[in-house]
Amino acid sequence: MRGMLVSCLVLLASFGAGVHLAVAGGQGYPGGGGQMGGRPGMGGSGIQQPGNESTSTPATDKPDAAAKKAFTAGVKSLNRAREYEEAAAKAPNPDKKAAALDKVSDAYGKALDQFTETLRNKGDMFEAWNNVGYIHLRLGAYNESIDDYNHTLALKPELLEAVEHRAEAYMAVDRLQDAEAAYMDLFNHARPLADQLMVSMQNWLESHRAAANGMRATDIDAFDKWLQERGGIAKQTASTSAAAPAPASPQ
Repeated sequence: MRGMLVSCLVLLASFGAGVHLAVAGGQGYPGGGGQMGGRPGMGGSGIQQPGNESTSTPATDKPDAAAKKAFTAGVKSLNRAREYEEAAAKAPNPDKKAAALDKVSDAYGKALDQFTETLRNKGDMFEAWNNVGYIHLRLGAYNESIDDYNHTLALKPELLEAVEHRAEAYMAVDRLQDAEAAYMDLFNHARPLADQLMVSMQNWLESHRAAANGMRATDIDAFDKWLQERGGIAKQTASTSAAAPAPASPQ
């Protein structure tokens, strides 16, 4: 399993998702399933459901305190995974790169356990859902990531970073229309995130021109046309913004 996860990380890096490193499961994924009442769960036996007893949190901890404790630990593990990913990117040879990615997998797995524990105790913490979604995105568990971000955005609709990350997952599973809708939302409300998503869209197009991967040529052509149109509009509006005079200083 660890080898599979490392392979996912390598493939994602080559895909160029353009996602900022932030928050992946070395021992298993919290499952998606698409139901808003679900909870992330760990292990090969499948998704753990709400109400399952946790053995990792002392019985004396109240739910809010246990959630806070697990979340804080998860953030630390997440930051450690980021450091390992940076080390992997700078590795001078394949052996050192593989060793660093192995540490990435372990750190993400630990973070996933901890954020899962957070959600067992406080299922409406959008920050934890957001981190779990990002972990799945980084590991290539795209459908699970989409489900996690659905939870996140149900709790925090204005979290546009989650909109962008979910769109990355949409692209990975060829849900082009959903990704296009996300781009338009970001273009109108968070231009830098829209530009980030556009890079991933261009990478998707390039990879599918080389190998269609089951996509129809007409769909790829239509997406290419859409990208050209949106790219032109983006450049035009960027030029207009750059040429606009700066507002006068208040007197």
